[in-house]
Amino acid sequence: MGIITSIEDLRILAKRRVPRMFYDYADSGAWTESTYRANESDFQKIKLRQRILIDMENRSTHSTMIGQPVSMPVAIAPTGLTGMQHADGEILAARAAKAFGVPFTLSTMSICSIEDVAQETDRHPFWFQLYVMKDRDFITRLIERAKAANCSALVLTLDLQILGQRHKDLRNGLSAPPKLTVANMLNITSKPRWALGMLGTKRRQFGNIVGHVKGVTDMSKLSEWTASQFDPKLNWDDVQWIKKLWGGKLILKGIMDVEDARLAADSGADAIIVSNHGGRQLDGADSSINALPAIVDAIGNRVEIHMDGGIRSGQDVLKARALGARGCYIGRSFLYGLGAMGQEGVTKALEIIHKELDLTMAFCGHTDIETVDKRILLPGTFPTA
Repeated sequence: MGIITSIEDLRILAKRRVPRMFYDYADSGAWTESTYRANESDFQKIKLRQRILIDMENRSTHSTMIGQPVSMPVAIAPTGLTGMQHADGEILAARAAKAFGVPFTLSTMSICSIEDVAQETDRHPFWFQLYVMKDRDFITRLIERAKAANCSALVLTLDLQILGQRHKDLRNGLSAPPKLTVANMLNITSKPRWALGMLGTKRRQFGNIVGHVKGVTDMSKLSEWTASQFDPKLNWDDVQWIKKLWGGKLILKGIMDVEDARLAADSGADAIIVSNHGGRQLDGADSSINALPAIVDAIGNRVEIHMDGGIRSGQDVLKARALGARGCYIGRSFLYGLGAMGQEGVTKALEIIHKELDLTMAFCGHTDIETVDKRILLPGTFPTA
């Protein structure tokens, strides 16, 4: 591929270089994928007001998320199996985020462990995302490990008590460990860059789990344990228990309903993330950007509001900011970069989003991201409360 100008360019390159089962894991949604597609397409319906003859010098995209300075209001989202998009993927993405000045969020279901990422980034503070399992002793130890690794925020995901069905994963035989069918083996052999990278690393299993759970000493034992561990009884009392155990900044992820948003604000969280899990859980749910304004209107003066789902450009970040999101998370956008070019690709994804954000903000008549509000949007084109 020649010059890379967009996140779409990175997606195309990643599709060429990452084995199908892992590329499809990242680039898919539940059932018909209607919500996954709506997360992107609903951004495109929102139109911008172009302004002219305004001094566009000295522009700044600097902001804060939960009080932490950021070079732009963007964080890297927690994504499972990141280290299967590219060898040592979580470490590479964390390094890119650190250099760019945005938060990196490590998933519970990461390939590289909390300790790996901390060590390989010189203990630079990163955020840790928690799935609550039935094994509360394991969860307690996991939180203590995140504290010991100097994690500066805990992102508690609330919308994966049960697992949504993703047809592509079933067709590809994605499991832990992956099913090495003839088709999968042939596909892997066609991705030599990926395969060589995997041969050169020791990190090929879920580093936060394997060796840290009784009886789970290798990948062969992991699938059975994981399938039985997501807790359908998770409730607001558990949120209070985790908040007390963690003791630091707490972000609640997976809020799509105004009533749930009010309960989240009542819980004492520092921020919430308006998110439908990238369209990977309830197919037919609203897009995140459509759900955002009503939640901002209901609780925006009580708790910091972030969003994820469908962010593929700096323009998307600007539109979300205009509709009240303090910050946005990129999941697939950084995964495309990682799969395409490793750490360099994650940096490229961040550079693309930052440049689009900076230029679009200027065209809309603003030089400081802190002054952006819904007046930059054309009336009648954006969702309202």
